[in-house]
Amino acid sequence: MPMKAIVTTGQGGYDQLVWQNHAVPVPAPGEVLLQVLAAGVNNTDINTRSGWYGAAARVSAADAAPAPGAATPPLAGWSGATPFPLIQGADCCARVVAVADAGAAALLGRRVLVRPCMRIAGAGAWDTVWLGTDVPGAFAQFVAVPASEVFALDCSWSDAELATIPCAYGTAENMLPRAGVGAGERVLVPGAADAQRAFLDKAHVGSFVLLPPQPQPE
Repeated sequence: MPMKAIVTTGQGGYDQLVWQNHAVPVPAPGEVLLQVLAAGVNNTDINTRSGWYGAAARVSAADAAPAPGAATPPLAGWSGATPFPLIQGADCCARVVAVADAGAAALLGRRVLVRPCMRIAGAGAWDTVWLGTDVPGAFAQFVAVPASEVFALDCSWSDAELATIPCAYGTAENMLPRAGVGAGERVLVPGAADAQRAFLDKAHVGSFVLLPPQPQPE
């Protein structure tokens, strides 16, 4: 029986999002099958659909015009051309409903979060694959991901609350060590999204002045 999914058919606006039937993924060796309980909508999803991560979208206004005869860099995702049609969705709270390997059997039935920036070659490698950008994501009833990238949890948060954590909270958390924020310091954070604001509000280092983000394109 097919599942329902929101499929992004190409780069552009909301018109590229199509609600349709889609085959339920079959977990490959090393993977687990997840029933999606909640999926956050992240700027990463919008930026991937619009092609903002491509070189053409990152140039400054002063450099926007290519040299005569030079090709305009294509719009793209994190790792080059986005493989449209694609099921997006970087932030995922789900339940493990099937496993490909017996070694992951302890995850069956557990509520989990998925690490969106997946290091499929191991923690020691910098090669990453992004959920919902390079591989199918959480805007569907089911998604298959590497067992190493799911993390079981027991807490009182709702599925929807947990779905705000992986990408957005992770961004906020990574900002702290990169900026070297210490106790007693005050930091201005322009453009903090809601989930990032929530994380920084709870961070027990320094204090933060959080400015809302600017309106985003479709």
